[in-house]
Amino acid sequence: MPVKLEPLTDHIVAQNEEPQSVTKSGIYIPTDGNSEKPKICKVLAVGKGVKNIKVNDRIVYKSYSSTEVKLDNLEYIIVKEEDVLAIVK
Repeated sequence: MPVKLEPLTDHIVAQNEEPQSVTKSGIYIPTDGNSEKPKICKVLAVGKGVKNIKVNDRIVYKSYSSTEVKLDNLEYIIVKEEDVLAIVK
């Protein structure tokens, strides 16, 4: 499904990943209301000025510097390349 948001310059459009609640061996891990969700997301689109990040990369970003957008019942994150802390390998 194509993303309806086209990032400008050095911005990135991404979507948060839900934390896994089942281990690889199939063990269920209960979640409590106090656990903080990781700030890892999958890159869906990059602006023309982005140099080090590609579509489909998984990134860790500064959560306080991102913009959350809801479009067609889907939630997206828009963040500048300089606010990306790491690429998850």
